[in-house]
Amino acid sequence: MSSSHSTVAAPLAEARPVDDTERLILLDALRGFALCGVFVSNTYMWFSGRFLLTRAQIESFLAQASLADLVTTRGTAFLVFGKFITLFSFLFGLGFAVQMGRAEQRGGSIVPLYARRVGVLVLIGLAHGWLLWFGDILSTYAVLGFTLLLFRKRSDKTLLIWSAVLIFLVPLLIENLPRLKEIFGSTADAEAAAKVMREQREAVKAQVLVGFQSNSYFDLVRANALFYKGFLQGVFMTMPSILGRFLLGLVAGRHRIFHEPSKHLPLLRKVLIWGLITGIIGNGSSTVMSILFAQKILNPDTLPWLPFVMWPVRQIGELGLAAFYVTGITLLFQRATWQRVLSVLAPVGRMALSNYLSQTVLSLFIWYGIGLGLTTTLGPKVTVVLPLGIFAIQVILSHLWLARFRFGPAEWVWRSLTYGKAQPLRRAPTPEPSAATAV
Repeated sequence: MSSSHSTVAAPLAEARPVDDTERLILLDALRGFALCGVFVSNTYMWFSGRFLLTRAQIESFLAQASLADLVTTRGTAFLVFGKFITLFSFLFGLGFAVQMGRAEQRGGSIVPLYARRVGVLVLIGLAHGWLLWFGDILSTYAVLGFTLLLFRKRSDKTLLIWSAVLIFLVPLLIENLPRLKEIFGSTADAEAAAKVMREQREAVKAQVLVGFQSNSYFDLVRANALFYKGFLQGVFMTMPSILGRFLLGLVAGRHRIFHEPSKHLPLLRKVLIWGLITGIIGNGSSTVMSILFAQKILNPDTLPWLPFVMWPVRQIGELGLAAFYVTGITLLFQRATWQRVLSVLAPVGRMALSNYLSQTVLSLFIWYGIGLGLTTTLGPKVTVVLPLGIFAIQVILSHLWLARFRFGPAEWVWRSLTYGKAQPLRRAPTPEPSAATAV
């Protein structure tokens, strides 16, 4: 066998899952933090069934809600909605940059292994979405993950331009071009069109609620499928903005901002300050508009041009607070005491896929008819506190699991299918100290 053949084959043989010494604890902690926020958001809006309420029911709730419920509702919208999925998307793009760097170190191409990796994730996501919960994000991430391969050799400037276009312009056009007729038509026509669409949505929601409240798993699956068409339209509209967030993470990963944060402290501090400012402005504006709608000072049905204005404002608010969160945690991580505290989140972040899927299973048994059947019955406070309590338990279980195993169970399946063979799951036992060493 020639030496040249051995040299070429060697990098391919080195492709393997990363071990503990290669992991970036900061990124695992950030991923755990993001997973917590995503769970709160999913529970508050989706698992609890709040999205199935009619406009009349929502208006009635806001009119009769206690101060605590109103604060929870407004606070969750301000601090949570959109911010943690933004953070998760950013970390996905950053992870792609990390994988590219490791492929370059091996001297191989990222394409074959990465394509298998996201291909398996597509299958996991489709199974999750169709068999358990329509709100799956895994398949969306995986499909968009393929498109990152098209951007891997683009300049930073090109990536940032594409990111801005994908986040601020493309979704706006996709969602609102059909409304141009309403914008240039009469107010009466706009109100009539909005009323018809609202009645159609609420009819579907009523059917879906019946399926979710049923104690039959097959009714649940049918309800998922019934709602999925409309939900998929919303996902399609947000896909460009998710990809735009991927690209921001790719740029950050290229510059190793989160690999070596101590070298980028001035930049991180600037992003922290401007993220807080833009986050307050963007989310504050959205909160004011929500209050004006709730008080019937403004009627959204008579303002078809409003989404053109509020979409960029909403994106600025989400990006701003997400940037504040990620830079704030990164800066705190530079202090030994805070690093010990925040590292508690690292194991749950390392098992993000397993924990995400288990959150769905637990939520189905808590909220849907196959379990306790609490859909649409509990107020805002419970739908925030409950996922935080479950997440705290997941943190503990993740520590216990990873003390014995190298991967979470879903991560093990994912990696084994990606590499085409079962990966070693159990940790190697720590060798006993010899008698001489003990003495």
